[in-house]
Amino acid sequence: MESENGADEAGNGRNNHEEKFHDAEDGLCRGNGNPDEGDARGKPGQGSGDIIARMPVPKYATHYKMDHKKRGLAYIFNHEFFQCGGLKARSGTNEDCKNLKACLLFLGFDVLEFKDLNYTDIEYQIREVARMDHTHHDCLLIAVLSHGEMGIIYAKDTPYKPDYLWSSFTADRCPTLAGKPKLFFLQACQGDKLDGGINLSKTETDGECYNTYRIPVQADFLIVYSTVKGYYSWRNTTKGSWFIQSLCEELKQKALHYDLMTILTFVSQRVALDFESNVPDSITMHRQKQIPCLMSMLTRLIQFTPPK
Repeated sequence: MESENGADEAGNGRNNHEEKFHDAEDGLCRGNGNPDEGDARGKPGQGSGDIIARMPVPKYATHYKMDHKKRGLAYIFNHEFFQCGGLKARSGTNEDCKNLKACLLFLGFDVLEFKDLNYTDIEYQIREVARMDHTHHDCLLIAVLSHGEMGIIYAKDTPYKPDYLWSSFTADRCPTLAGKPKLFFLQACQGDKLDGGINLSKTETDGECYNTYRIPVQADFLIVYSTVKGYYSWRNTTKGSWFIQSLCEELKQKALHYDLMTILTFVSQRVALDFESNVPDSITMHRQKQIPCLMSMLTRLIQFTPPK
């Protein structure tokens, strides 16, 4: 139901098909004489152990280096209209994009905004930024505002697996970002489940020095989903999505005072406590809740410094 404050929306207006996933094949792992072994058969592939990348911080530094010459690039892929699957237009997404862009500019990012790209165009942009020299950058940030389902996110013309967005930035593929934070924010549904919430009531009762070190190529990623796998992600048609509203507000208030993981905890708190769907014409959709979901491979804390 639309009001002067906009209506809350969830989902993409079509039936969702659950994607099937399979566990890695169980089997004997051939050891190398050392006590550490894997839990599934490895896939033959090119090793990355001989690739050498510049060490941005000492081995046991508590924080990432966030005072390079530049903060880094921030790409926003904003999707409002679609040409596949009968997907509805995402009213309110331009407000999300505007607020997020302003917030990232405030933090010192060089922000590039892309509107309603086809998948091949997204592929091109990702390939190009992965080939760039990020030596003098603190980090990389990519945000996608779109429709989604279980395990997929939508470009204008087709769905794709979000893993593609970050797979090009592993340390072996993009050495100038090795040891630096790579941040991904996904505002999209991950399914069609609803979170009705629960009421809580109060109850009372009685330094070492190293010249070099190795890191996993998958290290230093942070992937933040607007909702938990299998669940709707809500968006107000006037003000934008709950998640992006909360993210921008918390970053504006706390980015220079707290580390990013702490800030994201407050983002989750804001989404969980301050928002509830307002769809009185639908008993099923009315008064529903949402909680973001984080997947962190970070090895240090991210503390934004005042932009240069």
